[in-house]
Amino acid sequence: MFEASPRAGADHGAHPALPRAVLFDRDGTLVADVPYNGDPRRVTPMPSAREAVAAVRALGIPVGVVSNQSGVARGLLTRSQVLAVRERVDGLFGPFAVWAVCPHGPRDACGCRKPAPGLVLAACRHLGVSPGRTVVIGDIGADVEAARAAGARGVLVPTGRTLREEVAAAGETAPDLLAAVRLVLGDRTPAVAATVPRSAP
Repeated sequence: MFEASPRAGADHGAHPALPRAVLFDRDGTLVADVPYNGDPRRVTPMPSAREAVAAVRALGIPVGVVSNQSGVARGLLTRSQVLAVRERVDGLFGPFAVWAVCPHGPRDACGCRKPAPGLVLAACRHLGVSPGRTVVIGDIGADVEAARAAGARGVLVPTGRTLREEVAAAGETAPDLLAAVRLVLGDRTPAVAATVPRSAP
């Protein structure tokens, strides 16, 4: 597993009833799923994704990304390309507090590739938060399973590639990312608009 420059100084002063961190899957959750994408120009935010991230940040809750990138193991991506895409995502959303990325393939039997809990646990360690006070939001069953395995709360936001059985097995679902954040934050969800960083076109 490799992690891309986690940022220190996360605000842990959130309300006790709120999560101490929210971790998002990347492809199909924060940005449109382009298989094995290594081109930052092809990065497009999912509907309501920037508003959702801004709403969590507005409460001082750290946000991070946990992402499987098996294209590295398959020889379809370089780590430099993965980092270039990460920089583009940071440019569109603002810098995330931590990125935890698994470069392994399904046959590598690593402990970080979702649905294993390694990415979630590593992100929690870097943020100094308990997995039990962390939420993981993603678009496929592996995201929710990784959250469950780590002891975190998982919320599924289904897309066209989400299997019916994954939806059925998920404890909590939401129709889009902003609805997922509202589910997590409850009546403390701030009414905020997405803040588009200056680096974004």
